[in-house]
Amino acid sequence: MELGILVIAAFVLVVILAITSVRIVPQGFNFIVERLGRYQETLHPGFNVIFPVISSVRAKVDMRETVVDVPSQSVITKDNAAVTADGVLYFQVLDPMKATYEVNDLQRAIQTLAMTTTRTVMGSMDLDELLSQREAINASLLRAVDEATASWGVRVTRIELRDITPPDDIVQAMGRQLKAERLRRAQILEADAEKESQIRIAQGKLEAAKLEAEARERLAEAEAKATRLVSEAVAQGSNQALGYFLGQKYMEALKAFAASPNQKTMILPVELAGVAGALAGLGDLVRDVTPPRPAAPPSSPSPRNPWSVPPTTTGPDGE
Repeated sequence: MELGILVIAAFVLVVILAITSVRIVPQGFNFIVERLGRYQETLHPGFNVIFPVISSVRAKVDMRETVVDVPSQSVITKDNAAVTADGVLYFQVLDPMKATYEVNDLQRAIQTLAMTTTRTVMGSMDLDELLSQREAINASLLRAVDEATASWGVRVTRIELRDITPPDDIVQAMGRQLKAERLRRAQILEADAEKESQIRIAQGKLEAAKLEAEARERLAEAEAKATRLVSEAVAQGSNQALGYFLGQKYMEALKAFAASPNQKTMILPVELAGVAGALAGLGDLVRDVTPPRPAAPPSSPSPRNPWSVPPTTTGPDGE
């Protein structure tokens, strides 16, 4: 009887020792094992066996990336502006032994370090830099916190400032400043547009003036050529060309005068002698140019009818 009890007791003890010596580590965790109060080994995910009774699991370290909130806090900037800022921090444990033995309460330590580093970095910047260079602030915070936590076996992956809130009076002043800046930009754009418009108008006028001058130059060349030809004709002893030239100019002047929009009535003659002379010159020129017609042959007298009665001539006295 006593032997059976001892066997049963021994069997139960073996079962208990077996159960206490087996450790199943889930994925994403590492277990820190101590033997008699001293670090012994690190258990990785899966089935593990430890020495019962004298060995125990000291800590279960989460190896996954962990999120820590950085509480909202007041920060005094370099130009003495009080702002409120909060953020979020992401870290991952790389060495579970250091994370267990090098620091007490790892998450709280990282959170406090992020808060103090945030005040240091933001306090060294002006308000304008603080609001416009958030990416640079995040990079500075990440670098500083990662260097400080390297001895804890932790890698800080990123830090993001979620909100930076300046005082209400500064917000209102910034709104007025932004409005004035946008108004200034709008005025500059309007001035540039007006300047561009004036430049284009001036360029158009310049091109038109150049074209008009070129047209006048060509017309003057044509007039000069016509005058030269008339002068050569006169020098050769022919006055018809001069008469034609003057008559053409005279008729063009009369045509322009008659077509004037302000002209309602035109009374003639207007120096009819000049018109007659011009027309006479034109007629002489046409006669000189037109070849003469051949003379018509003389017509033979029609034969007289012998039976006709010759006409009688009546004198002034009727006889």
